[in-house]
Amino acid sequence: LWGYHAPLLQLVLFNYRKGRGIHGPKEILQDYRGYLQCDGYKVYDKIAQQEGITAVGCLVHARRKFFDAQDNDAKRAKHALNLFSKIYQLDKEINSEAKENLELKQEHRQSKILPIIKEIKTWIEQESLKVTPKSSIGKAMTYYLNQYPKLESTMLDPRLKLDNNLIENSIRPLALGRKNYLFAGSHHAAQNTAMMYSFFGSCKMNNVNPLEWLTDVLQKIPDWNIQKLDQLLPNQWKTNNM
Repeated sequence: LWGYHAPLLQLVLFNYRKGRGIHGPKEILQDYRGYLQCDGYKVYDKIAQQEGITAVGCLVHARRKFFDAQDNDAKRAKHALNLFSKIYQLDKEINSEAKENLELKQEHRQSKILPIIKEIKTWIEQESLKVTPKSSIGKAMTYYLNQYPKLESTMLDPRLKLDNNLIENSIRPLALGRKNYLFAGSHHAAQNTAMMYSFFGSCKMNNVNPLEWLTDVLQKIPDWNIQKLDQLLPNQWKTNNM
């Protein structure tokens, strides 16, 4: 299941495909224009080559590599983790201070957070010469350097998050369910599963009771204008039923 999250629309989409190749996301995002925030999976880099798409990285995925490297090189790993912690603490303070003032938020991010993102890169360029490339710490450093242009891109727009945790959080119920029922049973059943996770995940994002939403929608949909189906999605349904 490929997960897509549109934070401004407050909608999540799970799209079932038989594999992890480029065909699924390429089809879904063929007309998309804007920021695409994701981890370092190579398929995303190919999608980001499309005209009008700006690739944005995930600091949490970069941080996780150093967290996992603590057993390999505690001193270097903890140094990197401290810098990541500083970034997130500053981001929290900036969000609290700037609130809805996007211009002020962007100014603070550029002056306070971006230098630390660059500092990590400079430090890695110096220290990577002293570690084994295939070690955990070496791989963490390589990942950061490879992702650096996209990590720096998190500073392009104040609306961007430092990471893609929002979609990661949406995936958690799926991971929990998968451990419980193990298999979808068939490709058709997997597609139905993706559809229900999309609907209920979107309900959760909009603080909509899924039972109330589903009951109301099932009553309305037989006579609903097919050109206005989007009005029944949880984000618009909530507005129309307040």
